[in-house]
Amino acid sequence: MIVGVGIDVADIGRFEAALRRTPGLRTRLFTPGERDLPTRSLAARFAAKEALAKALGAPGGLLWTDAEIRRAAGGPPTLHVTGTVASAAAARGVTDWHVSLSHDGGIATAVVIAEARQTKRGA
Repeated sequence: MIVGVGIDVADIGRFEAALRRTPGLRTRLFTPGERDLPTRSLAARFAAKEALAKALGAPGGLLWTDAEIRRAAGGPPTLHVTGTVASAAAARGVTDWHVSLSHDGGIATAVVIAEARQTKRGA
């Protein structure tokens, strides 16, 4: 069952300017595994983290670094949550995540779907 859906976009040039203007932003927004990616990939991950918050109903107190978007070579992106994000997801019954990232024409886009696995009753 779908618990929530979030979508977000980020202007890559504007995002790059924000990273240059505020050096600590990269550390505040991204995990060590994400920080060294190209700007277009960081913008897509930022959009995914925004979409994730929307999929959870935008609860307060989420830490950006409690969500990490990973991608194995040649594989789809996956979302890994810990801490504040994992707690918010558990409170809503979220068991699985689906994430899609894209960047083209100077825009990064992300869609996140939060899903709860249904259990069989009486089985």
